[in-house]
Amino acid sequence: MIQKITIGAALLAAALSQSALSQDTKKDTLEYKYPEVVVTAPRMVLPLKEIPFATSIVGQEAINNLPRAIAMDEPMKLVPGVKVDNQANGSRVHLSIRGQGILTERGIRGIKILLDGIPLNDPTGFAPDFFDVDYSTIERIEVLRGPAASLYGGSASGGIINIITQNAADAPLSGDASAMGGSNGFWKGFGQFGGSANAINYRVSFSRSMGDGYRDHTHFQINNIYGKATYTPSASLQLTPIISRSESYHENPEGINLDQYNKNAKQANGDAIPYNEYLSTNRTSYGLTGSFRFNDKNAIDFNGYMKNTLFTEANNRTFTHRTISTPGASLQFTTRAGEPDDVLRNRLSFGADLQWQTIDEHRVDNLYSKEGDTLRSKEQIKQSGTGLFLIEKLDIGPKYGFMVCLRYDDIHNELNDQLKNPYDLSGNADFSKTTFRFGFTYNLKPEYTMFASWGQGFLPPATEELAQNPDHFGGFNIHLTSATSEGFELGARHTLSSQFRYEFACFFLATQNDFDRYRISNPLRNQETFYRNAASSKRTGVEFYMDFTPDRDLEIQAAYTLSSFQYTNSSPIQVVMDDPTIKKFVVDGNWLPNSPRHQVYVDLQYMLSPRLSLGLSTEAQTKTYIDGADVESEAAAGYTLIHGRVRCGWQVAGVEGELVLQLRNIFNTKYVAFTEPDPGGNAYQPGAGREFFGGVRIRL
Repeated sequence: MIQKITIGAALLAAALSQSALSQDTKKDTLEYKYPEVVVTAPRMVLPLKEIPFATSIVGQEAINNLPRAIAMDEPMKLVPGVKVDNQANGSRVHLSIRGQGILTERGIRGIKILLDGIPLNDPTGFAPDFFDVDYSTIERIEVLRGPAASLYGGSASGGIINIITQNAADAPLSGDASAMGGSNGFWKGFGQFGGSANAINYRVSFSRSMGDGYRDHTHFQINNIYGKATYTPSASLQLTPIISRSESYHENPEGINLDQYNKNAKQANGDAIPYNEYLSTNRTSYGLTGSFRFNDKNAIDFNGYMKNTLFTEANNRTFTHRTISTPGASLQFTTRAGEPDDVLRNRLSFGADLQWQTIDEHRVDNLYSKEGDTLRSKEQIKQSGTGLFLIEKLDIGPKYGFMVCLRYDDIHNELNDQLKNPYDLSGNADFSKTTFRFGFTYNLKPEYTMFASWGQGFLPPATEELAQNPDHFGGFNIHLTSATSEGFELGARHTLSSQFRYEFACFFLATQNDFDRYRISNPLRNQETFYRNAASSKRTGVEFYMDFTPDRDLEIQAAYTLSSFQYTNSSPIQVVMDDPTIKKFVVDGNWLPNSPRHQVYVDLQYMLSPRLSLGLSTEAQTKTYIDGADVESEAAAGYTLIHGRVRCGWQVAGVEGELVLQLRNIFNTKYVAFTEPDPGGNAYQPGAGREFFGGVRIRL
């Protein structure tokens, strides 16, 4: 019954209520969210109204409403154009923007991810996870949608996600702690402390999360420690050292076929438990970001970092072990001319991004959850990425703004086959590209901005794609080349008053040499995922966000995405299936997999009193196809989910606290959370049924 609710009905149902903050917080929120907000993701500190790209900001008030605060799918609900697929209700996710990266097996492709200025991507643009992020510590998230390769290279073909964590309160010592628990064995403990003294603001946080997941073989646990200290000895110099440690373990249930889903959606794939499929990641990161201001018009921004990672993946054929070292640095000089009241005002910025990576990898057989003695591959991969960029921002009077971004990237991959059996698979894979983006803003009024931009995307084969060689165990996949794209967008953002704001954008994106996933028939490797440059596509879409506060006690937010993603290949491409009698083809005009035509999320919060609020939200999406053949009988049906929450604050003897109760999927709707191409038909990843979570947070 619930699955048949239309999107329009979902919007109406959602418009019934949602949570709230205190009256003082509401006032601060309105002031922060609208004209005065500045964004740093474009590599310049700019007011939102001057940015010529579709931009969303997830602020503190939305982050405080996260039901569990363990994964990126939670804060991204109200960002149009973004799709996040959560694997088994844990911290392991896929993420795409405007369909870029939609076919990635794991992690994130073609989207630049920054955490306090330090990139999570490797030199090829691949970000393996968000495990370094503790969502309880986030101050805000900036999301720039659309091609941004001209700013950050191939790792930003689809957009930018800039995550900024909190600073400590302006006091000698402060802290808070929280505990959350709920359905499917979930719990999270969190604590942080920090303070300000003698030009230093510091904060240290630590957390542990654990859960059994809602399907068989979906247990997960993650430990996270994060510390940063901002040292400002003078008005011209600021330094921020950062250190983090993340330890994660995720059992992998794999997808199931449609018959299994209809019989028991909680079951794992038949291979997952016998082979104990899982992913384990332990990473320590060190970083330093800083800025030096020569004067009020000239400055240098810089960062340097080192990440050390131990990664293990057990699939149903092999154990893969990787030791990864990832150093990098960036340097950027910015100069500006003109005063705020001048007719012409100009900012010029240029610099370089440098990054390296060394991966020592070996694979052995998986003998029903035990490692075999046969060494299938042993290799060392060395990678480097060099990016040179230039950004020009020109403003003419109070109404017109122009932004030009230009970048050159050179990526080098070198593999040394240390096994050399039966022959040497050593080799190189190099990719380079110059990309460009132009943007324009027109401020019809101070509170109303129209914007347009055109940009290029550059998506080189990532570490994961190169390292999966369909020809042999070990070596590079030599059949891959870079995917490229060109896109145009047109939009507007308008603040009608402190009560109503919206942003609207429509876009067109044409891609060439898109990456596709497939399997091979080798019985030792027929469960592995491989990649090829398969097709081209055209992607058109509409993105809309609004925030409406009809009175100080009620806030309504909504995000809507229309996605029309279709293949444009000139000749049919066969979808490889385990059963050779099944003939399926990707043809011109077919829809991209895992891309719903419509997505909508509506959130309402109502404040019963200054410390008590109620919330209701709804999310809905239309059907998705499991692969590019668009077989209707295999499509996953659309769905609508309803969630609710209650927040109650209190203060005793100077100690503030808050109690939060959350109910997800109130009507226990059965649905497929996301689909992925699979030659065996195991393309369906079921979503969680009704879940309840409760927690308490204390601030000192």
